[in-house]
Amino acid sequence: MPTNLNFEMARSLVGFTVLLLFLSICESTSFFQPISDSHRSAAVELFSPDHGSFKSLEETYEALRTFDVLGIEKKPDVTATACRLVSETVGSSSSTLKDLFYALKANSIVKCKINDKAYQGIITRLNAAVDGASSLPDFYYSVGGLLLVKGSKGDVHLADADGIFRSVKAFRQSDGRWRFSSNSPESSAFAAGIALETLAGVVSLASPELDQSLISTLNSDISKLFDSIEKYDDGALYFDDKLVDGHDHQGPLATTSSVVRGLTAFAAVTDERLNIPSNKIFGLANFFLGIGVPGDAKDLFNQIDSLACLESNRVSIPLILSLPSTVLSVTKEDSLQVNVNTVLGSNAPPLTVKLVGVFTSGSKAASLVESQELVFDDGTGMYNLNNLPKSIDVGSYTFVFEIVLHEPEHEKIYVTGGQKKVPIFASGLIKIENAEIAVLDSDLGSIETQKKLDLAGQNAVSLSANHLQKLRVSFKLTTPHGLAFKPHQALLKLRHESKVEHIFVVGNSGKQFEIVLNFLGLVEKFFYLSGRYDIELAVGDAVMENSLLRAIGHIELDLPEPPEKATRPPPQPVDPYSRYGPKAEITHIFRAPEKRPPKELSLAFLGLTFLPLLGFLIGLLRLGVNLKNFPSNTVPATFATLFHVSIGAVLSLYVLFWLKLDIFQTLKLLGFLGVILVLVGHRVLSYLAATSAKLKSA
Repeated sequence: MPTNLNFEMARSLVGFTVLLLFLSICESTSFFQPISDSHRSAAVELFSPDHGSFKSLEETYEALRTFDVLGIEKKPDVTATACRLVSETVGSSSSTLKDLFYALKANSIVKCKINDKAYQGIITRLNAAVDGASSLPDFYYSVGGLLLVKGSKGDVHLADADGIFRSVKAFRQSDGRWRFSSNSPESSAFAAGIALETLAGVVSLASPELDQSLISTLNSDISKLFDSIEKYDDGALYFDDKLVDGHDHQGPLATTSSVVRGLTAFAAVTDERLNIPSNKIFGLANFFLGIGVPGDAKDLFNQIDSLACLESNRVSIPLILSLPSTVLSVTKEDSLQVNVNTVLGSNAPPLTVKLVGVFTSGSKAASLVESQELVFDDGTGMYNLNNLPKSIDVGSYTFVFEIVLHEPEHEKIYVTGGQKKVPIFASGLIKIENAEIAVLDSDLGSIETQKKLDLAGQNAVSLSANHLQKLRVSFKLTTPHGLAFKPHQALLKLRHESKVEHIFVVGNSGKQFEIVLNFLGLVEKFFYLSGRYDIELAVGDAVMENSLLRAIGHIELDLPEPPEKATRPPPQPVDPYSRYGPKAEITHIFRAPEKRPPKELSLAFLGLTFLPLLGFLIGLLRLGVNLKNFPSNTVPATFATLFHVSIGAVLSLYVLFWLKLDIFQTLKLLGFLGVILVLVGHRVLSYLAATSAKLKSA
């Protein structure tokens, strides 16, 4: 019985198919790659100076060290700024031990000019700091500073190296961890790394040489420290600390980096070989490489600096096996290519890479191939297997490699990590044959309509069916070697014209894939929706190079009318961005204008409206104008003039209202003119009344 999935899943069918294929490859490729150009690009981006300089001497050194190890040519030019900071720090008596230490570290890279007098002052100050040191950081910065001065000037020694060595060892704990000071009861692996690096500096500065018994006791301390190492499932090893009183908690990366610096520094100054299994050094390398490309400048420095320490250490130098690609095409006959390099990508010593086995993923069956050697290509520096074994068909496999060093003495210098298992995907073009779509009668199962499908091309099948019939879709999948192929996904989707969608899983029997939809049993799931249904077929797999999502055509379904209590189709989700799209056009029909009189009649009526005005003017001429009472004094005459002008303005406003103004504009102006007319009219009439009263009294 085909499975009907929630119609919401159909909306993301394409994205889900692509995502599944991508993740199925990425999840299994958790092997480690040496440092690449991605780290160089990240270094330039993360170590970006602000206005030509970094925030501190520590950050300046970390940037310079990272650029130097990675061999970055196009990098920010901070040499001048760094030398200025170095000169200011070494020349100042108030600079801290930490700043002085990082100034000397930065100077070891940029090679600034420091005169002998300045060096002598530095030596005097650092010797005094060593004598007065009471904590592990004090010893670390002062001894480390003297060691850096010795690297530049050459003649620097510790007078009481034995006493300083014992003072530092006083911070040691029985579990191989160290304390930062005698007042701190908590111990940490981070402090152990600092202590080992400090003791390595004491050994280098000792004159005469230290008692070898003091150095030998540290070998057991280092072994105890490595007993507390932690492990990830992928084989990566790391150190981690709990919160330490008085000091910030350091994460696994910073802690492991501190231990690696101390370990490699101490191994470089002792004649004894440290009793550390080489596989633990290999696990530490896997930890740093497994981080990928950090997104923080401090983390990137810790990663690169630690790998640089492992690149040339005296314990064991890890050799990393990597593949440019873990997806090989059977159809294109891709060759298998393998790289073997150090952690920083340097060339490996003479060796042989063997393919000792190939196993089907998830299977416990025997190896599909016999052990064989890969051929080294001098031009590319890779080990190649030009032709994949015939037993390798499309699918996922686990390839097992082994590195064999040519020179026996190299086995004491390098560590290969034993056999290396690498997940490989063999992809190819899958043959799609005998693809058909048919409408069947429900009772007899006889074919009413049948059409061939070209799933590699375009299809436009048009079918029709009712609820008493069935729809059958079938096809055959075979690998390039002719074997049956079962993809991750084989889905059939029907989408109604109302956007309601249904997805069905296509089952298989060997090479044959077939699905039969019985519409009689699906009418409720189809919500009794008759009409057109578009048909799509999706076939996809991580190793299928021709995965497809193909529109087959459509089918017109005639389903019965829904009963009264039938389930209604769910509402379709609204696209939240649809409100920003174009709106529907608004169509409006204006009312037809009313019928108007003839133009001649309108003009005649306009002429009649002017007759009263004409009669008024004629009357004025006949009666004459009486100006006897017009005021003769200046002020009353002014108000009288304004009164008549205001009357004229009101009459002009009436004319403008007739020609162009609307009622609101006219009333606004009339209110303004009316106030003026009332004021000046009142003054004029008051003057005339007073004048008339004087004449009567006289």
